[in-house]
Amino acid sequence: MLEPSHHADVIIVGAGVAGLSAALQLTGAGVSTLVVEAAPDVGGRMATEQIDGFRLDRIGQLLSTSYPELRRTPGLDTLELRPFSPGVLVHNEGRLQRSWEPRSSLRLGPRTGRSARGALTAARALASAPRVRSRRSCPPLGGALDQARLGAAFARLAATPLDRLLARPEQASLDALLSRGLPSRTVETFLRPLLSALLCDPSLTTSSRCADLALRGYARGRLSVPAGGAQTLPRLLASALPPGTIRTGVKAVDISTTSVRTAGHGELTCRGVVLATGARQAAELLPGLRMPDFHPLTVLHHTAPHSPLAEPALILDADGSGPIAHTAVLSEVDPSRAPAGRPLITSVVLGPPPPESEVRAQLARLYGTSTASWDLLAVHHDPEAVPTMPAPHDVRRPVRLLAGLYVCGDHRDTSTVQGALFSGRRAAHAVLHDFGLAPVAAEEATPVAA
Repeated sequence: MLEPSHHADVIIVGAGVAGLSAALQLTGAGVSTLVVEAAPDVGGRMATEQIDGFRLDRIGQLLSTSYPELRRTPGLDTLELRPFSPGVLVHNEGRLQRSWEPRSSLRLGPRTGRSARGALTAARALASAPRVRSRRSCPPLGGALDQARLGAAFARLAATPLDRLLARPEQASLDALLSRGLPSRTVETFLRPLLSALLCDPSLTTSSRCADLALRGYARGRLSVPAGGAQTLPRLLASALPPGTIRTGVKAVDISTTSVRTAGHGELTCRGVVLATGARQAAELLPGLRMPDFHPLTVLHHTAPHSPLAEPALILDADGSGPIAHTAVLSEVDPSRAPAGRPLITSVVLGPPPPESEVRAQLARLYGTSTASWDLLAVHHDPEAVPTMPAPHDVRRPVRLLAGLYVCGDHRDTSTVQGALFSGRRAAHAVLHDFGLAPVAAEEATPVAA
């Protein structure tokens, strides 16, 4: 298949999770593939910085154990997901309250073992283990009737087939929530802060279909983070590729259907090119490609003399008492992210970096303790962290631009890790179709980008 003058059958520009997912599909089908990445390491925005024994993620996007691509993508069978406690803690009216907990989360369980059998064993162990309680008693959020209504709504959503969900009328997610008969207090004190965390969209202008996908994933799984930091996931993908497939430090400056011209490394020739960069870089290499707007994120990492919450819980701020949207003692969720005896508190702001005094004051309210002795480890800000998904939003934007030229990334599906992985799979399948080859596994008929 590979002609002598070609460097590879397919060149993939970008070694984020979308590009790596595409590369795994192509190499699995016997197509020689070269991945070029301008940065010195793989992963793109899923980067983890190491400081003083701490592992600090640069963006604070949450994963769900219900993401199908985490189970379907080659190389991720050994991925360990560290789940948060079922449900979330909501800071409402000046106190922490425990939200409704997905009943299906223990049944589905996270994939934490080295095989499907290991994952099932881990899920059973999690289901039978006693729940870790926080140091303070957290009353339930809302009354019994509110809890019952919310549980019924989530149960219906979890059982709704994807094709039916995606056929619903589309509008802004906040408008959709308010039109479905749920009490406004449930929307404002739970669903709005939850979706703000899942979609990184505090105004909830995101398409209601994308919001339904996010809530469906929440109802069917557990919020989680990769063990060892976000970069663990792309590094697992990279390690599953044949040696020599990835070349870092190679910046593409021009692409066509048969070549990639680089800065300082000459021209690389091929039979097809997959553009798997971020949305802005993709638009720069392909003028005319639509570039979305973005949700900015700021991630702040602190450490303290003692853990302010002895529970692996995600805390949402429904009071809007400060710039932080959600926070967690991440070392309680994943102990490998911090040295022994030094807790890691990670907080996410859906916007630019705020004054440290405002952050400390809000964290003191959320955790109910003084933050005067806390140390700030790092502040990571990304003005283009998450592509927006306003209505109308196509969760299956075309990945084949023309024969020999393809594009993938979270800006082509949903703005999640699931969406990025799935778009890489779709792009690879389009390449294989044009090459007259069959993919290793048939592509599903309906989008699974939750």
